[in-house]
Amino acid sequence: MSITLDITIEDTRWDALSLDSLAHKAAHETLGHLGLATGEISLLACNDNRIAELNSAFREKPTATNVLSWPYAELGAEIAGGAPLAPTPDFDGTLELGDVAVSYDTCASEAALAGKPMADHVTHLLVHGMLHLLGYDHIRDLDATLMERTEVEILGKLGLDDPYYLPSAG
Repeated sequence: MSITLDITIEDTRWDALSLDSLAHKAAHETLGHLGLATGEISLLACNDNRIAELNSAFREKPTATNVLSWPYAELGAEIAGGAPLAPTPDFDGTLELGDVAVSYDTCASEAALAGKPMADHVTHLLVHGMLHLLGYDHIRDLDATLMERTEVEILGKLGLDDPYYLPSAG
């Protein structure tokens, strides 16, 4: 499997998390799960200020968020709940998937609130962002169901719990 990750770390707090290793594991498992043997992804590891700028510029939402994705190609399914289209390589065989940005501040806050290790939460968000690059989305209910199920399967292969499971009270 040939995965190229171009990682830019703008916030040095990411250094303590071994983001390079987490990103490679997430990419390897995500692409492998979908039957892809290759792919190129750019990853920006930033903070809330930077991701809020990006969210404002690209989504007109001037607030911080945990992860943003910019797919190289639109691969979303036309039919709700359908499988996304398969990505196609460029003329030189390169399979460019797109860009992902992840914010340290929001990830750390969410992980603490959920009582889970930061590395586990970041891995989930990297898988989530990479699935967006591959045409998965959660706007329509059936698409959200497919995306969440796919995330849970990939995370399970990585030894991580279902992030959507909510234990019943009592």
